[in-house]
Parts: sequence; C-alpha cells; structure tokens
Amino acid sequence: MQGIGSWGAVAALGLLLVAIIYCYNRLVFNRARVAEAWSGIDVQLKRRSSLIPSLVSCLKAYMAHERDTLEALVLQRGAAQAHEGDAAAARGLAESQLSTALQRVFALVENYPELKADSGFLELQRSLSELEEQIQMARRYYNGAVRELNVLVESVPSNLVARSCGFTCAAYFTLDDAREGQSPKLEL
Repeated sequence: MQGIGSWGAVAALGLLLVAIIYCYNRLVFNRARVAEAWSGIDVQLKRRSSLIPSLVSCLKAYMAHERDTLEALVLQRGAAQAHEGDAAAARGLAESQLSTALQRVFALVENYPELKADSGFLELQRSLSELEEQIQMARRYYNGAVRELNVLVESVPSNLVARSCGFTCAAYFTLDDAREGQSPKLEL
C-alpha cells in the first residue's frame, strides 16, 4: 500500500513537471512570435522611411511654397528613425506622427494638378499606399501575437510560470488617434 502511495506522488510530481514545461514552452513560443511580428512591422516602417527622401525631392520642385510641410515631414522621419530601437509604445507614437505628416503632404498634393500627373510621383504614391496597407496588416498580426502572450502571462496557471521565469506582458502597437490608422488618401 505504501508503494502505491509513493508511486502516486511520483506520478503527480511528474504531471506537475510536464505541465510546467508545457506552460513554459507556450510562453517562449508566444514571446518569439511577438518578436517575429515586431520584426515584420520594423521592416515595413523602414521601407516607408526610406521612400520619404525620394518623395520630398519629387515634391520640392512642385511645392516650393509648402516648404514648412515638407520640412515637418523630414523632421518626423528623423524622429521615427531615432526610435527604431525602441519598444512598441515609444515607436508607435513616433510612427503615428510620421503618418500624420504624410497625410498632410498628400492632402496638399490635391492643389497641384501637374504633380498628380508626374509618373515618378505616381509610382512613389502607389508604393507608399501599398506600404501603409502592409504596415496595417503587420500591426494587426503583432497585436494578435501580443494578445496571446499577454493572456498566457496573466492567466492561471501559466501566470505562475511566467512570474517565476520573468515573462512580462508586451505592449500593443497602438495609435493615439484612430484616424491615423487609415491609409492616406492617395487616389488621384
């Protein structure tokens, strides 16, 4: 009888160890998915940032008296690049401000019919529009991965493993203003 009890205790400890390993592995998997999702956002944001100098040089010829708007766009690009290594919250704010600056520039383009006919500008406009859509898709994927990780970090029993192993909740990539989540109106 005593042998059965000790085997039962060993089996219970074995099951507990398997449950802990399972929870830990799920946490590691979800943390890796969040990192991979952030990498996807980072790539798209860098692609957008690399197109801005071409856009500004194309616009300078047509929009000479809109210099302040173009300078604001360049400044916002620099600010966004300065936050490239930051976490989602800080980077999201800088990128949101860059999106707002881009929207202002494209709103001004409507006043320049000759610019709207320029093939170089039209190609840049198409590329930026596609990038904005890809950024939105990457943001949704990232936020979904963050949600999954955060649920594991905060729910029982995985929260016990998360706390003891140093897992923390990740920050969502959010916008301060819901209008910033819309792609700039680039149709001509």
